[in-house]
Amino acid sequence: MLVLTRKTGQEIIIDGDIRVTVTSIGDGRVKIGISAPPHIKVDRAEVAARIAAEEADADVLVCG
Repeated sequence: MLVLTRKTGQEIIIDGDIRVTVTSIGDGRVKIGISAPPHIKVDRAEVAARIAAEEADADVLVCG
């Protein structure tokens, strides 16, 4: 894992076309903005886990 220190307004660039921008810092939390090409899916971890579980359930129904 790469750990970086950034200030509000500063960015991290991933693979040349994904930008992670620190939009605000305060009250024990950091807000970030993510810009990525349309073919790159960006989800929060809990959303990605829910989608994966729903897809696994659908596969069981189709295959089972």
